[in-house]
Amino acid sequence: MKLVSILSCIVLLLSCQNKAQTATTSTTNYKSVTMTKQSIHQFKVTDLSGNVFDFASLKGKKVMVVNTASKCGLTPQYKDLESLYKTYKDNGFVIVGFPANNFASQEPGTNEEIAQFCQLNYGVSFPMMAKVSVKGSDMCEVYQFLTQQSKNGVQDSQVEWNFQKYLLNENGELVKVISPRTLPTDVEIVNWIKN
Repeated sequence: MKLVSILSCIVLLLSCQNKAQTATTSTTNYKSVTMTKQSIHQFKVTDLSGNVFDFASLKGKKVMVVNTASKCGLTPQYKDLESLYKTYKDNGFVIVGFPANNFASQEPGTNEEIAQFCQLNYGVSFPMMAKVSVKGSDMCEVYQFLTQQSKNGVQDSQVEWNFQKYLLNENGELVKVISPRTLPTDVEIVNWIKN
């Protein structure tokens, strides 16, 4: 009788241990699926001229993605963005602008009007995309990637205001989020581009 009881206990213990290992494996697998690090290179968007812009064309380059607006107190950052782009574009760096009207309706123009404004006032030559939403239920896919850790594998963030900067490495992976008020020519950004 004692032998049967001991054997029953052993079987029960082994069964419990097996279930615990299965649960751990399932949890581990679940985490690895939901936390997969994706790349911005998977996205295709439309630029201000209505042409397809494929982020895969930026493989091997460091990228700054920035949401822009024409009627914002921070709009003069266009000048610094253009200067930064011209200085480092031949060294594997690119800026991609996304006009957005999410903050105090400070980007009310059409894509054509935005293109005209950028060219006339700041001589913008870095790639500018068609106007999108960078927050809320209609947030575009690129910004879902940039702001959700489950998609970028690095961190959750919110776009706080116009001219927030997202830095991505040569593999299209998110590296850092920079405040809207930090100038594009800030030493932290310049050092990141150079290294």
